[in-house]
Amino acid sequence: MLLWVPRRGSGRAGFAVSRQIRGAVRRNRARRRLREAYRTLESGRALGIDAVFVARALALQAPMADLQADMLQALERAHRSAGA
Repeated sequence: MLLWVPRRGSGRAGFAVSRQIRGAVRRNRARRRLREAYRTLESGRALGIDAVFVARALALQAPMADLQADMLQALERAHRSAGA
């Protein structure tokens, strides 16, 4: 899930994990996986928007390529909405 707000200049990204993912170790692992997926995105970073990615339980098992593809798709959608 992606929450975003338009912003001038370079954007920022944040990562949140709900307590519905039980156990601090699992929540931290999900957050680290999201950060790594975002860090390795070649393009589509949050330029011009502040973005908060909210992890779901699937983030613990999904392949990194799937996480990156989902992030890129969400960011593209946010960029299109921000430009409109």
